[in-house]
Amino acid sequence: MGFGTEFNSVCKFKSEQELYELLEYGKGKMVKSGFRVYPTGQKVIAYTPNNEAIAIVRISASIAEINFQGEEVTQVEMQLVRKLTAEEAKIQTSLAYEMFFGERA
Repeated sequence: MGFGTEFNSVCKFKSEQELYELLEYGKGKMVKSGFRVYPTGQKVIAYTPNNEAIAIVRISASIAEINFQGEEVTQVEMQLVRKLTAEEAKIQTSLAYEMFFGERA
């Protein structure tokens, strides 16, 4: 048991549904496996499941717990600040591949 930090200003969605709820309602949450620490109160770049930058979000809560199945999970609650423009998304996506995701397939 331990905490992995997520202080690299990246918030990557694994679920299209979680991303849709954020973009549609302006608030949302995602569930990540393992215990993690997210920078509550800070703005980060949100990425789609396909590793494409899509928005700026503010992390409002990071809750690490053991769920009913006995798994360590972290729920991250966030608010949409704004969607990125096409140019911003392209630049942020390119930088993220270089810094976090590795080479494109």
